[in-house]
Amino acid sequence: MPTPITEILAELDDLLEPGRFQDYGPNGLQVPGPHDISTVATGVSASAELFELAAAEQADLVLVHHGLFWGSGPGPIDVQLKRRLQLLFDADMALAAYHLPLDAHPRLGNNALLAQALGAECLDEPFGLHVGETIGTLARFPGDGIPISELVSRAQTVTEREPLVFEAGPAQVRTIALVTGGGVDYLGEAARAGADAFVTGEPSERVMAQARELAIHFIAAGHYATETFGVRALGQHLGDRFGLRHVFLDVPNPI
Repeated sequence: MPTPITEILAELDDLLEPGRFQDYGPNGLQVPGPHDISTVATGVSASAELFELAAAEQADLVLVHHGLFWGSGPGPIDVQLKRRLQLLFDADMALAAYHLPLDAHPRLGNNALLAQALGAECLDEPFGLHVGETIGTLARFPGDGIPISELVSRAQTVTEREPLVFEAGPAQVRTIALVTGGGVDYLGEAARAGADAFVTGEPSERVMAQARELAIHFIAAGHYATETFGVRALGQHLGDRFGLRHVFLDVPNPI
């Protein structure tokens, strides 16, 4: 049965608490659409290709992790943004985005879900501080942990891509720190927290030397690949909560 979009947005705001976070762009509704929602399409990043796929699915709401707008405002509308907006307008689809709130959520967040997919149990300890709020996760493997080779293998399996790895920590990995996507700046905090390995999405040039000097494994498993977990789970939550049709739309990205 169709659900008013106001009820869906209220549920998302109650669940994710976006007001707690000083984010890089606006969270919540970014482009209005129909009053009532029957089909929710989820994807990692707002793009013309994603919107075309969503229109083919006759979606009423597109829910993403990376929205259209960043910074303090949209600024001038260029040709690329015009096309993206036109696709939404022509199909009468709404667009909503949740960035850091979706990374941080303890049940539906990218970090918590990736940790669980790797076979680790999330710890109730703060990690990944961003302007007063934690966005990352510390997690622990049972017993004496797992070999680093097993962790790399699991990362490749759950993300369906070969990770970039700098093996610089202990042979057995017991505690891991995770900040999905572009979390490379948290490598030092991971080492200070006692993690044996740090899992993120993208690398930067400096991290090889940093990982070796800090004696911690570094695993970059893909910005896109590490952030499919949260938005897919969020869409499924809305489907279960409101009886909506949910479809996750994969637009693979090697980065």
